[in-house]
Amino acid sequence: MKLVYDVKEKPSFGKNIIFAFQQLLAILAATIAVPAIVGNGMSQSAALFGAGVGTIVYLLFTKFRSPVFLGSSFAFLGSMFAAFAGAVSAEAGYAGIILGAIFAGLVYVVIAIIVKFAGVEWINKLMPAVVIGPTVAIIGLSLAGNAVGDALKFAEFDAANSVYVMGTHGWVGFICALVTLFTVMICSVYGKKMAKLIPFIIGILAGYIVATCFTLIGMKTGNENLMVINFELFKDMQWIPAFSFLKAAKGLSAIDGKYIATIAVAYIPVAFVVFAEHIADHKNLSTIIDHDLLAEPGLHRTLLGDGVGSIAGAFFGGCPNTTYGESIGCVAITGNASVFTILTTAIICIVISFFGPFVTFLSTIPSCVMGGVCVTLYGFIAVSGLKMIQNVDLGENKNLFVVAVILICGIGGMSLKLGSVTVTEIAAALILGIITNLVLNRKKA
Repeated sequence: MKLVYDVKEKPSFGKNIIFAFQQLLAILAATIAVPAIVGNGMSQSAALFGAGVGTIVYLLFTKFRSPVFLGSSFAFLGSMFAAFAGAVSAEAGYAGIILGAIFAGLVYVVIAIIVKFAGVEWINKLMPAVVIGPTVAIIGLSLAGNAVGDALKFAEFDAANSVYVMGTHGWVGFICALVTLFTVMICSVYGKKMAKLIPFIIGILAGYIVATCFTLIGMKTGNENLMVINFELFKDMQWIPAFSFLKAAKGLSAIDGKYIATIAVAYIPVAFVVFAEHIADHKNLSTIIDHDLLAEPGLHRTLLGDGVGSIAGAFFGGCPNTTYGESIGCVAITGNASVFTILTTAIICIVISFFGPFVTFLSTIPSCVMGGVCVTLYGFIAVSGLKMIQNVDLGENKNLFVVAVILICGIGGMSLKLGSVTVTEIAAALILGIITNLVLNRKKA
């Protein structure tokens, strides 16, 4: 695609700050959602700090040539739950999640060493466009339910009939989502100069203003169905990040060999699963910036950056990091691939994590507003994956079956529980796709 700013180009200082804030908004919801889901006193501010540090580590390892942000990984949610469940205290649980991140990071280091000496050609043969394209599409499509669920956050879901029941509250939230969605799309398509480069900021501001109007009217009239912003969050805001390593230090004495083994089993297999998504993300980003990141700076460097970045993120915030599809989608939609914008975003995350009011303000952005944004972000990830197979001959059944297997298994939610390890639908679809491709393409055309 045509980029407004290439990887090495530097926007002016003022524009770069605005672009970085847009990246922050794109990755915000997922980054602070992980500590909120895990609970046990995990800090959203510390997660932002850890994501910023992890991204800087990643950029250093990749020689500032890969423009993507690292944030809290959802893949390790089960692992983090296991760390706290198997600990004798919350402090020991924090020590466990840091130890687990070290185990996961070491998996990446080992694979990186193998790739360094074996090269990446075997990966290109194992995962050609016919395999990686639909896999990238699955990454976006698998998140579609999250985007729709957020957009209709205030509607009541009828599980028996799989339909959302739209009451007044549901319609208010949906209107905010639609305002956000259409503002983003109109700015991106019809916008001039800056408006075209910051559609997410304008869209979120538009949605937030509409949500604020509804909420204020609801507060004035006592109608709770109009309230979609929780301003009560400002009462309990956290001024200083609660760093994980500080809590972990108090629980080190409670760790024994059995607990360490539990952590290893919970984290190491998941790291291999996330490795597949790592390749898919970087293949996707490579097509967007028209530069093969697996060749230069090299897959071994992206793996080292991701692995060591995860360790750094967990040390400060508890959450292992991973490259974010939302960040890649933001690059694709805006055409801004400047790595300096990513670096600025990381620095902003570190700085604002110490300002409770600002972090709290960001957390008050309603889910319905973020849902409107995510429809475009996740959609672009899915479409970019499909673009990878536009030159694949789907008239050949051997290619058609590979794409079909990946799409159906991924969209169908083929997530498998194997002992204590959960193989995500993305990983399961990719593995089956690789096997299908190897079986059906044994002979040259």
